[in-house]
Amino acid sequence: MRRYYLWTIGCQMNDADAASIARGLCDLGFAPTTDPREADLVVLITCVVRQSAEDKVIGRLSSLKHLKRTRPQAAIAVMGCFVGDEAALRELYPYVDAFVKPSDISGLLQFAQQRAGAQRVPAESIGSPAPSVLASVPISYGCDHHCTYCIVRLRRGGHVSRPLPEVVEEVRGWMARGAREVTLLGQNVDAYGHDLGPGAPDLADLLAAVHSIDGLWRIRFLTAHPAEMSDTLIRSVASLPRVCPHFELPVQAGDDEVLQRMGRHYTVAHYRELVERIRAWVPGCSIATDVIVGFPGESAAQFQATYDLVAGMRFDAVHIAKYSPRPGTPAARLADDVPPEEKERRRMALEQLQTRIAAEIHVAYLGQTVEILVEERQRGRWKGRTVNNRLVFFEDPADWRGRLAHVRIEQTGAWSMRGSLVG
Repeated sequence: MRRYYLWTIGCQMNDADAASIARGLCDLGFAPTTDPREADLVVLITCVVRQSAEDKVIGRLSSLKHLKRTRPQAAIAVMGCFVGDEAALRELYPYVDAFVKPSDISGLLQFAQQRAGAQRVPAESIGSPAPSVLASVPISYGCDHHCTYCIVRLRRGGHVSRPLPEVVEEVRGWMARGAREVTLLGQNVDAYGHDLGPGAPDLADLLAAVHSIDGLWRIRFLTAHPAEMSDTLIRSVASLPRVCPHFELPVQAGDDEVLQRMGRHYTVAHYRELVERIRAWVPGCSIATDVIVGFPGESAAQFQATYDLVAGMRFDAVHIAKYSPRPGTPAARLADDVPPEEKERRRMALEQLQTRIAAEIHVAYLGQTVEILVEERQRGRWKGRTVNNRLVFFEDPADWRGRLAHVRIEQTGAWSMRGSLVG
């Protein structure tokens, strides 16, 4: 039997691509392996949003050079945001058989089938569902924003929404095969439908359509942009019981001048007011954000403004990244003038602050009973999340995968909680 090895790094869009590729390869007669030395096909799904991610991709690519020498019949395909100038990549990595653009699932599967000597990829192999508690479904690709630090638009292109019936049909397929929660994905998810013309459905309409699907218990969506999140969308989250009250809303910086240099097109005041409105209309919701420290020209005072914003807003989660120049982006032309050690100091300061805030938020759950959707067993404990994205663990000998469990919280930390089954 032919085997494939699949390695993925980066965003949830890459994870969704990986799931579709795995399903497609299974339909083509491939079986998975965790050892690339056993694989007839090696697929790397890559990310270059940060230098650290690109370094990992290069390291993994370099490790495959020996594999190609010892097993020349094995095929190597590289997909994702690492794939830019294909001619340059072929010169650097001549042992790679195919470079595939981000989210070109059909192209990857066609390559796999050609290597197997077949004529074409069956249409049903793309997007065919596989058993899973959680499903991720892309609703759009690319982005129309021009954030000066971001390479996504250069690699993935402008924003393109998928037709609403197509998205609904894919979600139905996941539910028919046992999934109970879906995350609707986009580089800028709240821009859904803006490119489909006058009268086209928006994200609120899509949420309502998906909400009616039988067997679906929970709906999530990410990632939103503060400049485009509408009151209609917020009210939809508040009114649709299956839509989880959780928002991924990147702020990136707490200073207007830095935001302007980043090309973010909103102010700190606008962001604060938006969060206040969300919390007023969706009580008990959770809000996660992204922050970049050490952006070109970020002064100590400007970083302090970001620190103060995080302290005051009390986010449920903060994803912190140190700025790294991305070739081809406008910000790469700016002087990367914040020293690496200062970037790390700022990152650590924010991380310590958010650890304290998250621990304080979780302490309030002690003694409470929460409902979680159980995803999997991890290190002898069942793992699941609440509707507002709290990670909860519990122990029980029964099989709880894919079920709703009520857990009384007995121990809390900054990143998760533990408890015992109730009833």
